[in-house]
Amino acid sequence: MKKRLISIVLAGMMVLSLAGCGSKSDEAKKGGDSESGEEMNVAMITDSGDITDESFNQTTYETCKAWAEDNGVEFKYYKPESDSDEARNASVDQAVANGANVVVMPGYMFAAAVVSQSELYPDVKFVALDVSAGDICEKGVGEGYTYNPDDYDVTEYYNTDNVYCCTYQEELSGYMAGYAATKLGYKHLGFLGGMSVPAVTRFGYGYVQGIDAAAKELGIENEVEVEYVCGGQFYGDADITAAMDTWYGTKDVEVVFACGGGIYKSAVEAAIKTDGKVIGVDSDQAPVIDKEKEGLTVTSAMKGLAATVNTVLTDIKAGKWNEYAGKIDNLGLVSDDPELNYVQLPMESTQWGDGFTKDDYIALVKDMRSGKVKVSNDISAMPKTSVKVTDYGSIK
Repeated sequence: MKKRLISIVLAGMMVLSLAGCGSKSDEAKKGGDSESGEEMNVAMITDSGDITDESFNQTTYETCKAWAEDNGVEFKYYKPESDSDEARNASVDQAVANGANVVVMPGYMFAAAVVSQSELYPDVKFVALDVSAGDICEKGVGEGYTYNPDDYDVTEYYNTDNVYCCTYQEELSGYMAGYAATKLGYKHLGFLGGMSVPAVTRFGYGYVQGIDAAAKELGIENEVEVEYVCGGQFYGDADITAAMDTWYGTKDVEVVFACGGGIYKSAVEAAIKTDGKVIGVDSDQAPVIDKEKEGLTVTSAMKGLAATVNTVLTDIKAGKWNEYAGKIDNLGLVSDDPELNYVQLPMESTQWGDGFTKDDYIALVKDMRSGKVKVSNDISAMPKTSVKVTDYGSIK
């Protein structure tokens, strides 16, 4: 509560400092007109990456930009000067000073901004993608945090009136990707994560569970093997490429799920040398990855960033912010139609085959949604499997 009181005082000081400006952008900051769409001004802040990462930031940026153009709304993105909470907060400050009254923030790294900036700018609407209650509590509690958000009331640490948060059930699309790859005949698979954060781990552990389930159904548990590692960063480099060279070239890994921003580039570089394959993440990465070599991408474990941004911005414009304020949604399967879900495989670019067809995928999604197929979201330990899984920890 002490933190909230300090933030409220700061907010009051900010209002006084801006009161004499009387500009149109000041009216936009108040947020009242944004509900009708007339004064809606959208900003997007990048996390540690940029809008050319061909993954999380780029998808969010392109969706925001396209939505703004279609709706005649002002839009601008901001890239923080460094990878720090202070720099990300400063970008929020800059966006608001430039008139933004809706700020889209992709990634768990924005938890600190949710805690501090939502109090500082109570009339700005914040849309925080992939920010969980645990992320908020970690930044709000600080030293002494138990890493169990259930021990705390998360609403004590941010302004619930002007923040919408969502996370995704990455374990589900990770499962789909692993299941599909194994059914398609791949027996030596790899997982290359970025940093070992919850979202990446859910993707990875879901992937392992999907591989195991498919191997059991095929009766080939003793023939399937999984290599598992995190790079310790969200971009590829010579060290990570060298590790992938060993996997593809020496260990005969056939396909690697590259999960974490630009880290896929190291997997792609190594895969090309051995005719290996890659699985993309977050969005359909086949158009990007296959530029390096046609047919390189088996599938992509997607989450609905674009769908979320489009839906939330449209509803804000329609005056429906009250349906989002204070919520921390965990988005996953909402339909038996795979393309309507917040986690999915791409229908068009997945390399379907006799072992796993589009119809098989539709049936899998239906079984997952009904609960017939269960996927654990527990990331406290590597899932127990019948297939061999070798966890190398982190490269960096």
